[in-house]
Amino acid sequence: MPDHDYVPLMFQAQIQGRSQIQKLEDLKKKAEELGVRKETLTQQAYDWAQEWQDACDHGNIPEFESHIQTREYQFIWRIVTNSGQDAGVIRPVIGERGWAYFPGSSMKGAFLRACKKDYPDQVLLFCGGKDQDGELHPGILRFHGGYPKDADWLNDSLVDVVHPQEDWQVKGSRASHETAKILVSLYQPTLVFGISSAKTLADAQWNIVWQIWQTALEQGIGSRVSAGYGQIATHTSNKLVTFGLSGEGQASKLINGKGEFRPNLFKAALRGHTRRLFHGITDEDTTEKLTKLLWGGIGRGEEATVGLLGIAFSAPNLELEQWRSPVNRNNVAPTYETGDAILDVLLMKFDLTSEQCNELKQFIIRLMKFAMLLGGFGKSWRRVDHRIFLPDYDRQMIGCHWEFTKRSYPLYIPFGEDLASIRKFLDAFHNKAREFSWLQEIANRSNPTPGVREAWRKDNVQVWGRIAEDEEDRLAINWLHQPYKQNSSIKQSELTGRMSQIGRLWHRMYPRFYKTKNKDGKDIWKATDQYAELLTLFPNVTGNDQEKQKVKDFLRFLDQETDFQQLW
Repeated sequence: MPDHDYVPLMFQAQIQGRSQIQKLEDLKKKAEELGVRKETLTQQAYDWAQEWQDACDHGNIPEFESHIQTREYQFIWRIVTNSGQDAGVIRPVIGERGWAYFPGSSMKGAFLRACKKDYPDQVLLFCGGKDQDGELHPGILRFHGGYPKDADWLNDSLVDVVHPQEDWQVKGSRASHETAKILVSLYQPTLVFGISSAKTLADAQWNIVWQIWQTALEQGIGSRVSAGYGQIATHTSNKLVTFGLSGEGQASKLINGKGEFRPNLFKAALRGHTRRLFHGITDEDTTEKLTKLLWGGIGRGEEATVGLLGIAFSAPNLELEQWRSPVNRNNVAPTYETGDAILDVLLMKFDLTSEQCNELKQFIIRLMKFAMLLGGFGKSWRRVDHRIFLPDYDRQMIGCHWEFTKRSYPLYIPFGEDLASIRKFLDAFHNKAREFSWLQEIANRSNPTPGVREAWRKDNVQVWGRIAEDEEDRLAINWLHQPYKQNSSIKQSELTGRMSQIGRLWHRMYPRFYKTKNKDGKDIWKATDQYAELLTLFPNVTGNDQEKQKVKDFLRFLDQETDFQQLW
């Protein structure tokens, strides 16, 4: 018998010492244990993916038979179809000639759901089932699944990673299960799907079939669809609200060091703000139920909850580059500029009333305005982009900057010198959340659970603001790196955070827009050079007396020695 090391990882047991591709290993520690250089080691998932690529038939693309109708669709980010064949590992189904494959059975399930929504009278004909008399009828359609159009999917982007951080970011405590996990997914593939019919269909009927499949695709296919996986660019049947966005900042870094803009950051941000908001209104159990109802989720030992909401992000002009510190040439960070982009918030379920849809839409609009007002999205979202607002700082890449694009200018909060409209929005944001109908329907809810670090309520958070005349008129960014006055500093404190510790301060430069009218009397929005410089603080530190005194001194400084005013 050959040693198991000679057996491809794909066919090894998912046990310690053999194949555990979902495990993110500490290669530095492993290198020390083996007495080798770290550079000589790789994550096992990359070895698995390379073996797959080597064995796959690159030059022989699977093709459907001539009687099968086909359509191809481009996916805007990643798609993963969980094969379910390996315990604890999420990796694609593998079909003919070793190619990744979207199963026909999964295709039929997605088609059936969409058909019930748009063409319920065609379900029996297309998909089969029992009629009113209980008699079983076979459907006329055969679903042959989907294959990648070409071999471009065989690349170094197969290895993916998920890393939940909700408890760490919102509550300040890192849960034991919030560790990075590796999965395998396809990056921006074009898939060709095949459908055939047992009976001859007219062109008009085929148009209906493909229209139904388009609707199914707009819901997303595969796993993790609410986080942006398995999404195509168009969404006409399930789009709840669309936002025009433009952003720049530090991109995510994959395990191999390659940069990637990962649209799931939007769901992570909006889900996190949902928890912050309701942690300030009700108890922890109710907050978790409502967050899962809206965004889905799974707890340890629980069944997965399919949420009401999902996201899809399209940035056709996205650019990825590398930022390198002139001080330390080894300090390199991938960066992104999205250009004009579209974020769609999607309805993931079809059974909502128009009133419920409208309430969800208004909730999401307020949530998005809140996210854009006080922070950003993605890595280092709590800080402004230092390349814009502190260009002389060149030690490392910090922060991000997001703006609404022209189609979403009306979502900006226009503010005067007193910033009163921002205060008014924050009050409404909190008060309207108390009236949210789904919150009222959850029984046995009670007062907020104490001890949640970023719970959004007035005794736990403060928002301070001032008018900044331009990009150079910013005060708070300097306080993160040097004393705010002689012998007084918050640098690397519990308030600002340090390595492996998330701070309690957000800093945002929020663009100032004003609304006016053109000669035809229509509203138009004008940009200015000004910003609202906003500080969000969670001052109830739990550290020693010295840390608590630092917070008191800093708040006194803001109130008495700056032009910041407390807005909330």
